[in-house]
Amino acid sequence: MTGKELQEKLAWKFPDIAERYPEQIETAGRFCEEYKQFLDRGKTERECVARAAEMLEAAGYRPFDRKASYRPGDKVYAVNRGKALIATTFGTEPAAAGLRLNGAHIDSPRLDLKPNPLYEKDGLALLKTHYYGGIRKYQWSTVPLSMHGVVYLEDGTKAEITLGEKDGEPRFCVTDLLPHLASEQNGRKLSEGIKGEELNVVIGSLPYEDTKDVKEAVKLKVLALLHEYYGMTEKDFIRAEIEMVPAYRAMDIGLDRGMVGAYGQDDRVCAYTALRAEIETKHPVHTTVTILTDKEEIGSVGNTGLNSDYVLHYIQKLAEREGADYKEVLEHSLCLSSDVNAAYDPTFSSVYETRNSCYVGKGCVLTKYTGARGKSSSNDASAEVMAKVVRIMDEAGVCWQTGELGAVDAGGGGTIAQFVAGLNVDVVDLGVPILSMHSPFELASKLDVYHTFLAFQAFYNAD
Repeated sequence: MTGKELQEKLAWKFPDIAERYPEQIETAGRFCEEYKQFLDRGKTERECVARAAEMLEAAGYRPFDRKASYRPGDKVYAVNRGKALIATTFGTEPAAAGLRLNGAHIDSPRLDLKPNPLYEKDGLALLKTHYYGGIRKYQWSTVPLSMHGVVYLEDGTKAEITLGEKDGEPRFCVTDLLPHLASEQNGRKLSEGIKGEELNVVIGSLPYEDTKDVKEAVKLKVLALLHEYYGMTEKDFIRAEIEMVPAYRAMDIGLDRGMVGAYGQDDRVCAYTALRAEIETKHPVHTTVTILTDKEEIGSVGNTGLNSDYVLHYIQKLAEREGADYKEVLEHSLCLSSDVNAAYDPTFSSVYETRNSCYVGKGCVLTKYTGARGKSSSNDASAEVMAKVVRIMDEAGVCWQTGELGAVDAGGGGTIAQFVAGLNVDVVDLGVPILSMHSPFELASKLDVYHTFLAFQAFYNAD
């Protein structure tokens, strides 16, 4: 055997999808047209759940009834408080043989309004915000923003807010200093270029028409418009969840149109591909449990986050209807924690370790462990789990790669995997490589998005 032959037999290199499957470039492009629409219609967790429920209903899913009788191939879903969702296709094997779980999160970094946000200062009406998740605060200034959320009025009426997405609607923004006056600001650390209390959103500049005996006429004008549009008063902000998010739509990036640029791809790219794979799974061996969850960006807290028991309770109900022990069901289950990873960026190469980074265009990324530095707050997938998932991917012809979240001491991050593992479930992270993660405008390769969908399809249909 020659050295070249031996090298081909023993060495390994992750393939480029475009070279291995050039015919899929067009297919991936078509797939991502609907993906971009999903991103535009779901810029908050509530909107994602609403859109996902529409898609599921259209595909024949019905609300889960723990007392009902289901057969293999039947499809059900359950919504948790309008912010999280679980979908299931029943398999031919009993629940005790284990489930195929797939969990992605649908919350993304953003600016939340404070409970008492509206004020007027020097002729401008502004909103105080509290940033949500890990953001680089300077990236959120001078970006056109839209307002999304819900508010409950004094009489209990629920008003839904989506303002700034349609052509002709007003947008909002956080201001920044002009360079001519920024010498002091330029001396700040980059992390403090814009401080948290400076993330104030401009919402108005015109006074109310009748300014007689009115002290804060610009604020009053804003309140009058909010009352006209939604029936709300200033007190109602306390009964509201209102988020400020980037107002632009998902779009193609590059002359070759090979990438999607959009807000919220972490982690709605995995949520969409998981949802599509779930819908297209017809007769699985193992019952599927597709989870679109909330609050991952702030630690999976609350009763709509994975650190609560809502998924456990759902699995208990699945087990009960078959007379199975839910602990046995969990022990035999396999889960993909579907979350993105940081794609290697040649502009900032120093924070990556090239041999163990994921790259744009080489497929979905299997992340054996996350966490920071010494793998803290991480799930560390076993060799057995990696072997199972790699076999599934290889047999289906899915392009995959491995990757860490940067160099060992450069930083790190976590996913929902640690909470799934806490249920005694085998789990590994799998998702899409992303550039500019957590920014208001993230980039993903269309081919990587498509192969993540193929990976989820293969996972659901494996024996």
